[in-house]
Amino acid sequence: MAALDERLADDLKTALRAGDTVRRDVIRYLRAGLKNAQIERGRPLTDAEEDAVLRQQIKQRQESIEQFQAGRRDDLVARETAQLDVLRDYLPAGLAPDQLEVLAREVIAETGASGPRDLGRVMPILIARAAGRADNRALSDVARRLLAAG
Repeated sequence: MAALDERLADDLKTALRAGDTVRRDVIRYLRAGLKNAQIERGRPLTDAEEDAVLRQQIKQRQESIEQFQAGRRDDLVARETAQLDVLRDYLPAGLAPDQLEVLAREVIAETGASGPRDLGRVMPILIARAAGRADNRALSDVARRLLAAG
């Protein structure tokens, strides 16, 4: 947690100096979420747990954007989108599509999966190997395509 916490503290100082209220508020909210998760567990968070808190906040923003779009609240959509952009800066680097395919092929070979019915065996391992660097939907799409090709 130390590296992310230090980065957030530095970024917060920079945002305060620059008068960037969106970044300031998002960083404060993220730090509070991380601190609450740490208190809840009674120990420092692992990198995976930090990533889960970050992804939870990203998901909240995405859901808010969908609801605000449905309500035609463009002002709130813009605000949530700006906050979402700030949060995405803290995500670990994602896997490129070709890297996803290589990873999926490895897992399929290791598990001996031979068709679409084996997706249930492949996905848990694939998700664990991707370690938050790819969206589960993207992983599922690649695995389904490769398993369908046989």
